[in-house]
Amino acid sequence: MSKEAKKTIAQNKKARHDYFIEQTFEAGIVLSGTEVKSIRQGKVSIKDSYAIIKGGEVFIIGMHVSPYEQGNIFNKDPLRDRKLLLHRYEINKLIGSIQQKGMSLVPIELYFRNGKVKLELGLGKGKKLYDKREDIAKRDAMREIDRRIKESSR
Repeated sequence: MSKEAKKTIAQNKKARHDYFIEQTFEAGIVLSGTEVKSIRQGKVSIKDSYAIIKGGEVFIIGMHVSPYEQGNIFNKDPLRDRKLLLHRYEINKLIGSIQQKGMSLVPIELYFRNGKVKLELGLGKGKKLYDKREDIAKRDAMREIDRRIKESSR
């Protein structure tokens, strides 16, 4: 199987900072034509968005897709709820995890794969403040180590 082309459109960098991501899922999104054109121009934000399960279907809420400039009556509401396309067994797995473990569905990355818009959805548990501080301390320590190694090699 060949490696498929993946072109990143938008990332939610706060997702990995605010959540312990335990599992990821790739989901398609139901979009209109003008929304796809706007996404191709990079006019999309998933920073403040999240996903919920309603009636056995998964929806992304808060994803902002700017209206397409050349679009007229076909432009949709920029913040409307959009349906995510997942397999039934994946949705059932998500329902079980969210109800039992108190997990959240967080969008991580929006990208094109073979001409189709896909969303990487993470199943994560929220971090506490001390967890975030611990991650920052680890990152700073690694940065310091790398800097020392680089200085000693000169």
